Amino acid sequence: MTSGPPQRAAGWPSYATETVAWESADASYGPRTGRSAHAGPYEAVVPPRIADAPVSLSSQASALVAEASAEIARFDAETHAATTSFAALLLRTEAASSSQIENLTSSAKAIALAELGRTGRANADEIVANVTAMTQALQGVDHLDGDAILAMHRALMVGHLPAAAGRWRDQQVWIGGTSRSPHGAAFIAPVHQRVPAAIADLVAFIERDDVPLLAQAALTHAQFESIHPFPDGNGRTGRALLHAQLRHGGLARDAIVPVSAGLLLDTDRYFQALTAYRSGDVETIVTEVCQAVFPALANSRQLIADVTDARTAWQQRIRARRGAAAWALADLVSTRPVVNVRIAAQKLDVSTVNAQLAIDRLVEDGVLEQIGRGTRDRVWQAPEVLTAMDRFAERSHRRLG
Repeated sequence: MTSGPPQRAAGWPSYATETVAWESADASYGPRTGRSAHAGPYEAVVPPRIADAPVSLSSQASALVAEASAEIARFDAETHAATTSFAALLLRTEAASSSQIENLTSSAKAIALAELGRTGRANADEIVANVTAMTQALQGVDHLDGDAILAMHRALMVGHLPAAAGRWRDQQVWIGGTSRSPHGAAFIAPVHQRVPAAIADLVAFIERDDVPLLAQAALTHAQFESIHPFPDGNGRTGRALLHAQLRHGGLARDAIVPVSAGLLLDTDRYFQALTAYRSGDVETIVTEVCQAVFPALANSRQLIADVTDARTAWQQRIRARRGAAAWALADLVSTRPVVNVRIAAQKLDVSTVNAQLAIDRLVEDGVLEQIGRGTRDRVWQAPEVLTAMDRFAERSHRRLG
């Protein structure tokens, strides 16, 4: 039985609910105390169709969308014109910020080491998986459909939840409450049988060309999070999808806009906006995403300036001849600050012998330093770049006064 607020003829539709029978896994065993609190039917949300829903924004919200979109386009032009591509660096900072929203935090150094295969630190490993998922999202922008979303999720979760990676969920999920049952949860997602149709409807909404792109991406994100199509990884996949839309629509051709770094300034407000969306309020989440753009880009410009300053200072310290591999390596570590000989040789397209010579040159000139004192599987870091990345993360948590 479906209940809840009626769908409005004009305006954005709100979520209804339906009563669902609960089959308890511990009905015949487990503690008797509190068992009644986890018994009986529960209410799951029912996602409305949005493929053709009218998107009506106030003049104030529309102006904010236009201003934020112009700022993204300006930043994209800046990065396109720069002599150094900071796309890889911004991709890593966004993946880390998106993971921080899910309380997965790690230092830039730990993340970089995990990228080199130094696994064992769970948070860093999951953040690296998020880098892979975002890369997958940006590579698959030619056609954003259900398969593309599954590919993003597969890249994110294959190392952590392989049985569910890249598959729509086949169970009930909820947020808050206890793991024992959905009773008392803050949000109970749609029953899993509704997921494929809801995603197909969402894809149809993504294909529309009559909605301002940034607003469309924000609404897509909110709808995706409310469908909650996976048992885990929904937030990170949903934010990767947002970036894929910005690239697909041509708003960010080269740049990665670390929107998550802006959302980190007030995650409570971000989650409240997602809740408000389900009551038919489109402006709150659109406004939240647009407002996140400005601190995110200010933070990104500061990061780029810090790294550029470090790279400029290296010009005076590197004593290699012009055209030597050491200069190309300096460019590499300005956006990928931890390397080993294999990665250096691969990225510079030189032999491992020449890669080692380039590394040794930068060590002698104070650009790189070895991590640890081992003699096998050695790794080197550019500490000034790592410091700049960690400062970016710190700024992402400072609320604007």
